[in-house]
Amino acid sequence: MRFERRWLLAFMIAACGDSGPLLTSAGPVTTFPGPLGTTAEEPPTTTTSGAGPGPITEAWMTGGPTTSTTGEVTTTSDGGLETTTTTTTTGDPLADCPRLRVMVPAGEVLNVRPSPSTAEEPVATLANGQLVETVAAVAGETIDGNSLWYQIASPAGFVFSGFVSCTLDEPPAPPAGYYLPLTCGMSAKITQGNDGGVSHQGKDFYAFDFGLGLNTPLVAMADGTVHHVFAETGPGDPCYDGGGPECGPYGNLVVILHGDNTSSYYKHLNEVHVTLGQAVTRGQTIGLSGSTGYSTGPHAHVMRQENCGQSKCQSIPLSFVECGVPTQGQTVTSMNCP
Repeated sequence: MRFERRWLLAFMIAACGDSGPLLTSAGPVTTFPGPLGTTAEEPPTTTTSGAGPGPITEAWMTGGPTTSTTGEVTTTSDGGLETTTTTTTTGDPLADCPRLRVMVPAGEVLNVRPSPSTAEEPVATLANGQLVETVAAVAGETIDGNSLWYQIASPAGFVFSGFVSCTLDEPPAPPAGYYLPLTCGMSAKITQGNDGGVSHQGKDFYAFDFGLGLNTPLVAMADGTVHHVFAETGPGDPCYDGGGPECGPYGNLVVILHGDNTSSYYKHLNEVHVTLGQAVTRGQTIGLSGSTGYSTGPHAHVMRQENCGQSKCQSIPLSFVECGVPTQGQTVTSMNCP
Protein backbone atom coordinates (compact mmCIF):
# COMPACT_ATOMS: atom_id res chain seq x y z
CA MET A 1 0.00 0.00 0.00
CA ARG A 2 1.37 3.40 -0.88
CA PHE A 3 1.11 6.12 1.73
CA GLU A 4 1.31 9.71 0.78
CA ARG A 5 1.98 13.11 2.36
CA ARG A 6 0.12 15.95 0.74
CA TRP A 7 -0.60 19.60 1.21
CA LEU A 8 -2.92 22.27 -0.15
CA LEU A 9 -2.52 25.98 -0.09
CA ALA A 10 -6.28 26.60 -0.21
CA PHE A 11 -6.31 30.26 0.73
CA MET A 12 -7.36 31.74 -2.59
CA ILE A 13 -8.08 35.40 -2.04
CA ALA A 14 -9.79 37.41 -4.71
CA ALA A 15 -10.64 41.07 -5.20
CA CYS A 16 -13.98 42.26 -6.52
CA GLY A 17 -14.26 40.16 -9.65
CA ASP A 18 -10.64 38.92 -9.49
CA SER A 19 -9.10 35.73 -8.21
CA GLY A 20 -5.59 34.39 -7.79
CA PRO A 21 -3.35 32.56 -5.35
CA LEU A 22 -2.15 34.33 -2.24
CA LEU A 23 1.60 34.15 -1.73
CA THR A 24 2.38 34.75 1.93
CA SER A 25 6.09 34.02 1.89
CA ALA A 26 8.95 33.66 -0.51
CA GLY A 27 10.51 31.01 1.71
CA PRO A 28 9.99 27.23 1.70
CA VAL A 29 6.40 26.05 1.81
CA THR A 30 5.51 23.95 4.84
CA THR A 31 4.00 20.58 3.99
CA PHE A 32 1.33 18.79 5.98
CA PRO A 33 0.25 15.15 6.28
CA GLY A 34 -2.19 13.47 3.96
CA PRO A 35 -5.43 14.50 5.69
CA LEU A 36 -4.91 18.10 4.56
CA GLY A 37 -6.03 19.27 1.16
CA THR A 38 -3.52 19.10 -1.67
CA THR A 39 -2.79 20.50 -5.06
CA ALA A 40 0.56 18.87 -5.68
CA GLU A 41 2.37 15.58 -5.11
CA GLU A 42 5.46 15.42 -2.93
CA PRO A 43 7.81 12.52 -2.21
CA PRO A 44 6.37 10.36 0.58
CA THR A 45 7.72 11.47 3.94
CA THR A 46 5.10 10.01 6.27
CA THR A 47 6.30 7.26 8.54
CA THR A 48 3.94 4.32 8.86
CA SER A 49 4.12 1.25 11.02
CA GLY A 50 2.62 -2.20 10.86
CA ALA A 51 0.53 -3.49 7.99
CA GLY A 52 -1.42 -0.30 7.50
CA PRO A 53 -4.82 0.87 8.70
CA GLY A 54 -6.95 -1.59 10.60
CA PRO A 55 -10.55 -2.32 9.70
CA ILE A 56 -13.17 0.28 10.47
CA THR A 57 -14.59 -2.04 13.13
CA GLU A 58 -11.32 -1.84 15.05
CA ALA A 59 -12.71 1.04 17.07
CA TRP A 60 -11.11 2.40 20.21
CA MET A 61 -14.41 4.08 21.07
CA THR A 62 -17.70 3.30 19.43
CA GLY A 63 -19.78 6.23 20.60
CA GLY A 64 -22.07 4.12 22.78
CA PRO A 65 -21.94 3.00 26.44
CA THR A 66 -19.42 0.28 27.33
CA THR A 67 -20.87 -2.65 29.27
CA SER A 68 -18.87 -5.35 31.06
CA THR A 69 -20.11 -8.45 32.90
CA THR A 70 -18.26 -10.31 35.69
CA GLY A 71 -19.23 -13.51 37.55
CA GLU A 72 -18.37 -14.88 41.01
CA VAL A 73 -19.02 -18.41 42.28
CA THR A 74 -19.63 -18.88 46.03
CA THR A 75 -20.55 -21.82 48.27
CA THR A 76 -23.99 -21.73 49.95
CA SER A 77 -24.74 -22.86 53.52
CA ASP A 78 -26.06 -26.22 52.33
CA GLY A 79 -22.90 -26.93 50.36
CA GLY A 80 -24.23 -25.92 46.95
CA LEU A 81 -22.70 -23.48 44.50
CA GLU A 82 -24.15 -20.05 43.67
CA THR A 83 -23.11 -17.80 40.81
CA THR A 84 -23.41 -14.02 41.16
CA THR A 85 -23.29 -11.95 37.97
CA THR A 86 -22.49 -8.23 37.99
CA THR A 87 -23.04 -5.98 34.97
CA THR A 88 -21.32 -2.57 34.85
CA THR A 89 -22.00 0.21 32.35
CA THR A 90 -19.23 2.79 32.14
CA GLY A 91 -21.10 5.37 30.06
CA ASP A 92 -20.47 6.91 26.67
CA PRO A 93 -16.74 6.79 25.84
CA LEU A 94 -17.24 9.79 23.52
CA ALA A 95 -18.94 11.85 26.23
CA ASP A 96 -15.96 14.21 26.33
CA CYS A 97 -15.67 14.30 22.55
CA PRO A 98 -19.16 14.72 21.06
CA ARG A 99 -17.87 17.18 18.47
CA LEU A 100 -14.62 18.07 16.80
CA ARG A 101 -13.31 21.50 15.89
CA VAL A 102 -11.08 21.66 12.83
CA MET A 103 -7.70 23.24 13.59
CA VAL A 104 -5.54 23.63 10.50
CA PRO A 105 -3.02 26.32 9.55
CA ALA A 106 -4.30 29.48 7.88
CA GLY A 107 -5.28 28.84 4.30
CA GLU A 108 -5.47 25.07 4.68
CA VAL A 109 -8.46 22.73 4.58
CA LEU A 110 -8.85 19.32 6.19
CA ASN A 111 -9.65 16.37 3.96
CA VAL A 112 -12.46 13.98 4.84
CA ARG A 113 -11.54 10.46 3.72
CA PRO A 114 -13.81 7.47 2.97
CA SER A 115 -11.67 5.31 5.31
CA PRO A 116 -9.11 6.10 8.05
CA SER A 117 -6.28 6.30 5.56
CA THR A 118 -4.82 8.66 2.96
CA ALA A 119 -4.84 5.89 0.34
CA GLU A 120 -8.18 7.02 -1.14
CA GLU A 121 -9.20 10.40 -2.55
CA PRO A 122 -11.02 12.84 -0.21
CA VAL A 123 -14.81 12.89 -0.26
CA ALA A 124 -15.07 16.40 1.20
CA THR A 125 -13.08 19.16 2.90
CA LEU A 126 -13.58 21.07 6.15
CA ALA A 127 -12.63 24.67 6.84
CA ASN A 128 -10.64 25.82 9.83
CA GLY A 129 -12.82 26.31 12.90
CA GLN A 130 -15.67 24.18 11.57
CA LEU A 131 -17.56 21.96 14.05
CA VAL A 132 -18.54 18.38 13.15
CA GLU A 133 -20.32 15.61 15.06
CA THR A 134 -18.19 12.66 16.22
CA VAL A 135 -19.39 9.10 15.48
CA ALA A 136 -16.40 7.03 16.64
CA ALA A 137 -12.67 7.06 17.23
CA VAL A 138 -10.82 4.40 15.26
CA ALA A 139 -7.33 3.10 14.61
CA GLY A 140 -6.12 3.95 11.14
CA GLU A 141 -3.04 4.88 9.15
CA THR A 142 -0.18 5.98 11.38
CA ILE A 143 1.09 9.47 10.59
CA ASP A 144 4.02 10.86 12.56
CA GLY A 145 3.46 8.21 15.23
CA ASN A 146 -0.27 8.93 15.58
CA SER A 147 -2.85 6.34 14.41
CA LEU A 148 -5.99 7.94 15.89
CA TRP A 149 -8.68 8.94 13.38
CA TYR A 150 -12.26 10.06 13.94
CA GLN A 151 -15.35 8.99 12.06
CA ILE A 152 -17.68 11.97 11.60
CA ALA A 153 -21.37 12.20 10.80
CA SER A 154 -21.52 14.92 8.16
CA PRO A 155 -19.90 15.04 5.75
CA ALA A 156 -19.72 11.27 6.31
CA GLY A 157 -16.16 9.98 6.50
CA PHE A 158 -12.96 10.01 8.55
CA VAL A 159 -10.54 12.75 9.61
CA PHE A 160 -7.06 12.50 11.08
CA SER A 161 -6.91 13.43 14.77
CA GLY A 162 -3.81 15.57 14.33
CA PHE A 163 -5.84 18.43 12.90
CA VAL A 164 -8.94 18.42 15.12
CA SER A 165 -9.64 18.90 18.81
CA CYS A 166 -12.46 17.47 20.91
CA THR A 167 -14.94 20.06 22.14
CA LEU A 168 -18.19 20.34 24.06
CA ASP A 169 -19.07 23.51 22.14
CA GLU A 170 -22.53 23.49 20.61
CA PRO A 171 -22.84 24.36 16.93
CA PRO A 172 -24.23 27.86 16.40
CA ALA A 173 -27.90 28.14 15.52
CA PRO A 174 -28.76 29.33 12.01
CA PRO A 175 -29.12 33.13 11.95
CA ALA A 176 -32.65 34.51 12.21
CA GLY A 177 -31.54 37.08 9.63
CA TYR A 178 -28.56 39.04 8.32
CA TYR A 179 -28.13 42.68 9.36
CA LEU A 180 -26.13 45.44 7.69
CA PRO A 181 -22.39 45.29 8.52
CA LEU A 182 -22.53 48.79 10.05
CA THR A 183 -22.73 49.89 13.67
CA CYS A 184 -26.17 50.57 15.11
CA GLY A 185 -27.75 53.71 13.59
CA MET A 186 -25.05 54.32 10.99
CA SER A 187 -26.00 55.14 7.39
CA ALA A 188 -24.03 54.49 4.21
CA LYS A 189 -24.56 54.55 0.45
CA ILE A 190 -24.42 51.45 -1.73
CA THR A 191 -21.84 52.32 -4.37
CA GLN A 192 -22.23 49.02 -6.26
CA GLY A 193 -24.91 46.38 -5.84
CA ASN A 194 -25.68 42.93 -7.18
CA ASP A 195 -24.75 42.31 -10.81
CA GLY A 196 -22.74 45.55 -10.78
CA GLY A 197 -21.10 46.31 -14.09
CA VAL A 198 -17.78 47.37 -12.55
CA SER A 199 -16.72 44.21 -10.76
CA HIS A 200 -19.70 42.35 -9.31
CA GLN A 201 -19.83 39.38 -11.65
CA GLY A 202 -18.95 35.70 -11.29
CA LYS A 203 -18.26 34.84 -7.66
CA ASP A 204 -19.02 38.46 -6.71
CA PHE A 205 -22.41 38.61 -8.45
CA TYR A 206 -24.39 39.07 -5.21
CA ALA A 207 -21.89 41.40 -3.49
CA PHE A 208 -22.47 44.90 -2.11
CA ASP A 209 -19.99 47.79 -1.91
CA PHE A 210 -20.56 50.27 0.93
CA GLY A 211 -19.06 53.75 0.51
CA LEU A 212 -17.27 54.36 3.83
CA GLY A 213 -14.60 56.67 5.13
CA LEU A 214 -11.25 55.29 6.21
CA ASN A 215 -11.29 53.35 9.49
CA THR A 216 -15.07 53.03 9.77
CA PRO A 217 -15.96 50.07 12.05
CA LEU A 218 -17.41 47.02 10.29
CA VAL A 219 -19.46 44.57 12.36
CA ALA A 220 -20.58 40.96 11.98
CA MET A 221 -23.87 40.55 10.14
CA ALA A 222 -24.76 37.46 12.25
CA ASP A 223 -23.28 35.22 14.95
CA GLY A 224 -20.57 32.85 13.81
CA THR A 225 -16.95 31.73 13.92
CA VAL A 226 -14.04 33.42 12.14
CA HIS A 227 -12.67 30.85 9.72
CA HIS A 228 -10.54 32.93 7.35
CA VAL A 229 -8.45 36.03 8.01
CA PHE A 230 -5.94 37.97 5.92
CA ALA A 231 -4.32 40.95 7.61
CA GLU A 232 -0.87 41.13 6.03
CA THR A 233 -1.20 44.37 4.02
CA GLY A 234 -0.13 47.39 6.03
CA PRO A 235 1.16 50.95 5.65
CA GLY A 236 3.95 51.17 3.11
CA ASP A 237 2.94 48.02 1.24
CA PRO A 238 2.27 48.50 -2.51
CA CYS A 239 -1.45 47.61 -2.23
CA TYR A 240 -2.22 49.32 1.07
CA ASP A 241 -3.87 52.34 -0.57
CA GLY A 242 -5.50 50.31 -3.32
CA GLY A 243 -4.41 49.34 -6.79
CA GLY A 244 -5.36 47.42 -9.89
CA PRO A 245 -6.11 43.72 -10.42
CA GLU A 246 -2.56 42.82 -9.46
CA CYS A 247 -3.46 43.86 -5.90
CA GLY A 248 -6.45 41.51 -5.78
CA PRO A 249 -4.88 38.90 -3.48
CA TYR A 250 -3.69 41.49 -0.97
CA GLY A 251 -6.92 43.00 0.33
CA ASN A 252 -7.25 42.45 4.08
CA LEU A 253 -10.37 40.43 4.86
CA VAL A 254 -12.44 38.48 7.36
CA VAL A 255 -14.72 35.52 6.62
CA ILE A 256 -17.24 34.35 9.24
CA LEU A 257 -18.86 30.91 9.15
CA HIS A 258 -22.50 30.88 10.31
CA GLY A 259 -24.85 28.24 11.71
CA ASP A 260 -26.59 27.74 8.36
CA ASN A 261 -23.25 26.59 6.85
CA THR A 262 -22.88 29.75 4.78
CA SER A 263 -20.31 32.47 5.41
CA SER A 264 -20.11 36.24 5.25
CA TYR A 265 -17.19 38.01 3.59
CA TYR A 266 -15.76 41.46 4.44
CA LYS A 267 -12.89 42.83 2.34
CA HIS A 268 -10.54 45.83 1.82
CA LEU A 269 -10.11 46.29 5.59
CA ASN A 270 -7.54 48.70 6.94
CA GLU A 271 -7.37 46.77 10.21
CA VAL A 272 -8.56 43.31 11.29
CA HIS A 273 -9.77 43.03 14.89
CA VAL A 274 -10.55 39.29 15.13
CA THR A 275 -8.52 36.10 15.03
CA LEU A 276 -8.91 32.75 13.32
CA GLY A 277 -11.35 30.45 15.13
CA GLN A 278 -12.78 33.26 17.30
CA ALA A 279 -16.51 33.16 18.06
CA VAL A 280 -18.20 36.47 17.20
CA THR A 281 -21.67 37.80 17.85
CA ARG A 282 -23.89 39.88 15.62
CA GLY A 283 -22.91 43.55 15.82
CA GLN A 284 -19.38 42.85 17.10
CA THR A 285 -16.64 44.90 15.45
CA ILE A 286 -14.47 42.72 13.23
CA GLY A 287 -12.29 45.41 11.66
CA LEU A 288 -12.01 48.88 10.16
CA SER A 289 -12.74 49.84 6.57
CA GLY A 290 -9.93 50.70 4.19
CA SER A 291 -8.78 50.48 0.61
CA THR A 292 -6.41 47.51 0.68
CA GLY A 293 -6.15 45.26 -2.36
CA TYR A 294 -7.93 45.80 -5.68
CA SER A 295 -9.62 49.08 -4.82
CA THR A 296 -9.95 52.67 -6.01
CA GLY A 297 -10.85 54.18 -2.62
CA PRO A 298 -12.03 53.40 0.91
CA HIS A 299 -15.08 51.11 0.92
CA ALA A 300 -16.25 47.72 2.18
CA HIS A 301 -16.93 44.80 -0.15
CA VAL A 302 -19.44 42.52 1.58
CA MET A 303 -21.31 39.41 0.53
CA ARG A 304 -22.82 36.17 1.76
CA GLN A 305 -21.34 33.05 0.17
CA GLU A 306 -21.32 29.29 0.08
CA ASN A 307 -18.98 27.46 2.45
CA CYS A 308 -16.49 25.91 0.03
CA GLY A 309 -13.64 25.64 2.54
CA GLN A 310 -11.71 28.53 0.98
CA SER A 311 -11.69 32.23 1.76
CA LYS A 312 -13.66 33.20 -1.32
CA CYS A 313 -16.54 31.10 -2.63
CA GLN A 314 -19.56 31.66 -4.85
CA SER A 315 -21.70 34.51 -3.54
CA ILE A 316 -25.37 33.79 -2.85
CA PRO A 317 -28.40 36.09 -2.52
CA LEU A 318 -28.41 38.26 0.61
CA SER A 319 -31.39 40.20 1.91
CA PHE A 320 -30.75 42.50 4.87
CA VAL A 321 -33.21 42.67 7.75
CA GLU A 322 -33.29 46.48 7.55
CA CYS A 323 -33.68 47.07 3.82
CA GLY A 324 -33.99 43.86 1.82
CA VAL A 325 -31.77 43.93 -1.27
CA PRO A 326 -30.49 47.50 -1.70
CA THR A 327 -29.51 48.86 -5.11
CA GLN A 328 -26.71 51.12 -6.28
CA GLY A 329 -27.11 54.69 -5.02
CA GLN A 330 -29.46 53.71 -2.17
CA THR A 331 -28.67 54.95 1.34
CA VAL A 332 -29.22 52.34 4.06
CA THR A 333 -29.31 52.66 7.85
CA SER A 334 -28.19 49.92 10.20
CA MET A 335 -30.34 48.39 12.91
CA ASN A 336 -27.52 46.01 13.84
CA CYS A 337 -27.77 46.85 17.53
CA PRO A 338 -26.27 44.21 19.88
